[in-house]
Amino acid sequence: MKKLILFSLFLTFIYSTYAQDEVEKVKSTVSKSKIEGHIYFLASDELKGRQTGSSENKIAAQYLANTIRSYGVKPIPDTQSYLQPVALKKTSGATKTEFKSGNLTINQILTINQINTNYKGKAVFLNYGLEEDYKDIDVRGKYVICIIGSKDEKAIRAAFSKTKEKSKLAEEKGALGIIEICNLDDQTRMQMEHYFNSDKMSVSNTDKEEKNEFAYLWINDKNEEISKIFTDKKEADIELTITGIKESNVYSQNVVGIVEGTDPKLKNEYIIYSAHYDHVGIGKPVENDSIYNGARDNAVGTVTVLSAAENIAKYPTKRSALFILFTGEEKGLLGSRWYVEHPVIPLKQMVYCFNSDNGGYNDITKATIIGLSRTTAQTDIIEATKKFGLEAIDDPAPEQGLFDRSDNVNFAVKGIPAPTFSMGFTSFNEEITKYYHQVTDNPDSLDYSYLFKFFQSYVLACRKIGNNPKTPFWIEGDKYYEAGIKLYQK
Repeated sequence: MKKLILFSLFLTFIYSTYAQDEVEKVKSTVSKSKIEGHIYFLASDELKGRQTGSSENKIAAQYLANTIRSYGVKPIPDTQSYLQPVALKKTSGATKTEFKSGNLTINQILTINQINTNYKGKAVFLNYGLEEDYKDIDVRGKYVICIIGSKDEKAIRAAFSKTKEKSKLAEEKGALGIIEICNLDDQTRMQMEHYFNSDKMSVSNTDKEEKNEFAYLWINDKNEEISKIFTDKKEADIELTITGIKESNVYSQNVVGIVEGTDPKLKNEYIIYSAHYDHVGIGKPVENDSIYNGARDNAVGTVTVLSAAENIAKYPTKRSALFILFTGEEKGLLGSRWYVEHPVIPLKQMVYCFNSDNGGYNDITKATIIGLSRTTAQTDIIEATKKFGLEAIDDPAPEQGLFDRSDNVNFAVKGIPAPTFSMGFTSFNEEITKYYHQVTDNPDSLDYSYLFKFFQSYVLACRKIGNNPKTPFWIEGDKYYEAGIKLYQK
């Protein structure tokens, strides 16, 4: 019994010494000054919001590539480059948008589906444009006008989630397009215009692409003038003009680097450490500021991954590390979508994707991990954040659908466990929205003492996952569990 107790004490000593050694490794490479320096550069006015496809986005990519090169991170094996070209198709915003009916003219139009349109003819009002609203109504060769969302749910995000269903219904019924009417306050309208009416991008397909000619628009009907047209009738004459939309090819780039693991067996397993480095560029001026700097979203996440790269390059983990900084997240998760279809190392060797993305924070005692409880690495993440005085919490705003709104989801769909490490927030409240995709999201508005703890927590979590003898996986019953079983042939 005495020998057993002594052996147990010896193991405890060895484990605590190892754990403390890991903490010291993190402290030796993560510094507040380096964090500030990287963020101030990436979110500077000179990079003009790092819009995908812009020259400033390319400058950011080169900066990131050269930074990880300086750490000793290795390039993509096949090309010996840190840049992975991403082929995209760009669709420009309209130069003119106009809706007319009788004496009414409205120009506040959001182009959900960007196609040029010059229509003069009939429009049918169909309440919410859902299945029950089409009963005994002929919409062939006409436009459908309806209210956004549904009777029970009119919030913007919920309304947008209904667009596919409504579009499919209208097309099947022979309609030419849909005009949904909404009532947006000025701030929300400006945000929506910046998102929908600016240049859009999609992943370029080398095969022949079928062009979607079905028009889908939202019109801001603040005074309910369109609604009044249909007060006593279901059908009216309208004129709709959308012009100036053009298509072109664009090339952007993901930044990719590799550090080989130290364990003869585990080095064949890779942990992905990822973030997107693009932002939304330049938009309409607010108090003479038109640059959306994107400090929170996502210079912070980008630099979090840089910190992990520096640390793991200096102190490699048992598993190999793949660092990926994505372009095109703000355009629809395009860089990560391209990557999973063009991986530099087979996806079945990727056992985990630890993404880092942010919208903002409202609680500096926490780190919010979207999908924390969905993978077996939960304990490693909780313990790592605790070491630096933070509490790890799971998604506090499931109604926002955040897990499926960042680059991690493209890996999850393939079966790779993929949560997202975010700054602490307990609700998606006004403290988040006053910075999220706003010109106010500048580097001088961040709490760098909090970020120091946040970055250290992420790097230690990376080390724990990279060194854990047990390969991480989905919790059984998760939405993506079966995809993981298929990928890894479990």
